[in-house]
Amino acid sequence: MAVPLLDVNAQNHPLEAELTAAFQRVLKHGMFILGKEVDTLEAEMREFLGVKHALGVSSGTDALVLALMALDLQPGDEVLCPAFTFFATAGSVSRVGAVPVFVDVCPICFNIDINDAKAKITSRTKAIMPVHLFGQSADMDAVQALATEHGLRVIEDAAQSLGAAYKGKQTGTIGDFGCYSFFPSKNLGGLGDAGLLVTNDEKLAEYAKILRVHGSAPKYYHHYIGGNFRIDALQAAFLSVKLKHYNGYTAYRQANASFYQEHLGALPGVVQADPAHCKCMTAQSAALAESKAKVVLPISYEHNTHIWNQYTIRVLNGQRDALRDFLWSKKIGCEVYYPVTLDQQKCFANVPPHALQGCEVSHQLAAEVLSIPIYPELNEAQKQEVVDTIAEFLA
Repeated sequence: MAVPLLDVNAQNHPLEAELTAAFQRVLKHGMFILGKEVDTLEAEMREFLGVKHALGVSSGTDALVLALMALDLQPGDEVLCPAFTFFATAGSVSRVGAVPVFVDVCPICFNIDINDAKAKITSRTKAIMPVHLFGQSADMDAVQALATEHGLRVIEDAAQSLGAAYKGKQTGTIGDFGCYSFFPSKNLGGLGDAGLLVTNDEKLAEYAKILRVHGSAPKYYHHYIGGNFRIDALQAAFLSVKLKHYNGYTAYRQANASFYQEHLGALPGVVQADPAHCKCMTAQSAALAESKAKVVLPISYEHNTHIWNQYTIRVLNGQRDALRDFLWSKKIGCEVYYPVTLDQQKCFANVPPHALQGCEVSHQLAAEVLSIPIYPELNEAQKQEVVDTIAEFLA
């Protein structure tokens, strides 16, 4: 049985009537840029996230760029960001002329290692950009404490974590800015590119709103140099339709993760990640070797609400690519997020040497991680097929 890594049609096609009605409404009134649909989506997002200000933007990447611009990051300023994440996190820093300083990550939740971040602070460090990778929050108490101690701005890259929570607080609403993506593969996926920028700071919100439209206020009068970061009215309309179903999507993803935890966890050689080792890869590796583990399953910390944008296992003993190829041969979708860490990307070769040092955990994870299907519309037979195929490989 073929099981795709993601099937956007399985989610969008049942909403065809609602999505078509949204399209026709926008087509008829002809206001394709900003307008009522965008206002509605922004209001819905404020309520959903419990945040004071929400701005629809053109993509999750542009949300990051806009946040950095609104915080007045200057060329040469340094921004701490994890080495193990999608390119846009560090790419947005470079786009405003600032310098990404790559920080290692936790081997349990894959998020930024605060101890390593603290060690890499210099007189030029102006901000920290935690990523809530794969749908689970970073340690935001530690992030905020570090930021307060050193006078840093906090930009949460919540591209993969809309609806995830840290100790009851929505990710993206804790720092100075939160940035979300509505790329079609996200848990709330648009029918194209779109994103969201949120903040609880009124002045920052107003400034970002001006920068979103080329820095003009009023129209044609430019006190700042901004950009074209506007969300399309059509995408806003589509997202409003899908947002009404979002809690259900999340519940199904969480149920699918629980299925894997139970059924994959019962296989010989498969173990759960141990939070006791979240600060020490050496101790964790020793424990895994002693248990003769072959695969490590992800976990959700008790204080977090995990939304499972990805279900990412670690495949040990150099067998990740072999398992990936075996799954592909059986028509089981899977993907490596991410095979090359940011500090190893050629485009960052010219950043200062201290920005590239000490990301050994990230390098190890890049050689071990593999994401398997977790999307809400998976049925029981498909999930069992994934489990059975992994079992066959491990036998």
